[in-house]
Amino acid sequence: MKVSFPHMGHTWVGIHALFTELGVDYVMPPFISGRTLSLAVQHSPSGLCIPFKYTLGNFIEALDLGADTLLQAGGAGICRLGRYAQLQEYALKEMGYDFRMVKLGVSENKLKSTLSMFREVSDNSPWLRVWSAFRFAIAKIAVLDDLERMVHKVRPREIDKGNATRIFQEAIKAADSAGGYAALKAVKRDYTQKLQAVPLDPDADPLIVRVTGEFYVVLEPFSNLDVEIELGKLGVEVHRKTFVSGWTKFSLFLNPLGVNENARLHKAAMPYLSRDVGGDGWESVGEKVLHSKDSDGIVHLLPFTCMPEIIAQNIMPSTKEDIPVLSIICDEQMGKAGLQTRLEAFVDLLRRRKRAGRRLVVTHH
Repeated sequence: MKVSFPHMGHTWVGIHALFTELGVDYVMPPFISGRTLSLAVQHSPSGLCIPFKYTLGNFIEALDLGADTLLQAGGAGICRLGRYAQLQEYALKEMGYDFRMVKLGVSENKLKSTLSMFREVSDNSPWLRVWSAFRFAIAKIAVLDDLERMVHKVRPREIDKGNATRIFQEAIKAADSAGGYAALKAVKRDYTQKLQAVPLDPDADPLIVRVTGEFYVVLEPFSNLDVEIELGKLGVEVHRKTFVSGWTKFSLFLNPLGVNENARLHKAAMPYLSRDVGGDGWESVGEKVLHSKDSDGIVHLLPFTCMPEIIAQNIMPSTKEDIPVLSIICDEQMGKAGLQTRLEAFVDLLRRRKRAGRRLVVTHH
């Protein structure tokens, strides 16, 4: 059995660790590129969202590298993600590929369903071994998530632009190579020190911008054209709720402290949206309401045709909270130059507004 799973940000580090610990032959697809998208567009209905297309393209690349078992997230939620596995299996078999599709049910049975799937593809490994491998995988992702939060603080303040991004890319490789908890702890310590040593501009006064929206396009830099890096270059400190380690903590495990960021967001959104609309739409509205006082602006990322985020996009201009929102629709037609122009204009608006004490009239995009 040769197993593959599509890319989404740096989650591949955890997936690689998980299957290595379980002794599974893991076929890592190439990192997402223009080729990935080109392959997928040829075999996807045009109206389907960009996460569907990127993951389908990754599956094609993995199958071409010899994979025979594909893992795909699924579930019973309102978002079309719940149908990805079936639609992609049909498309790939129409193309002539011979493989097995295994669906990861992220909304039903949660942790049990997740561990059962990993046990299934590892030839029924003992439960203790599956649990141990899963914990190590999550630990790697959590270390990288913590380092990425540091990167968000360093980027807008660093004197030589690009240092923090380069260090983080090195950290990803180092975390992937870490063979145990001691080595992983050393990676976190070493790269924390490297980020702390980056020369900073003492006069820097970064804007605070929250990046929110649909899970995949927020976490996969290729799909949003490195929007967080571009904001950092413009002197913006990015704040982001969405991290895989955080999602795992609140979605797969029972939280003994009862502290759930999503519950806070849902409560904040209640005056404008009183129920789940699928995906991350409810949370996107809540982020604007909850964080309007501690942020200068919001960048809202959504895939083209994503109904939950379209609902959120249309509600946001109607809320009373006084904070600008820039909605960016992620699609295969999006170009880097156009994105940079929009970000530059948005950041300029935020700076002028901050200088004027938030008195500028804001038009939502």
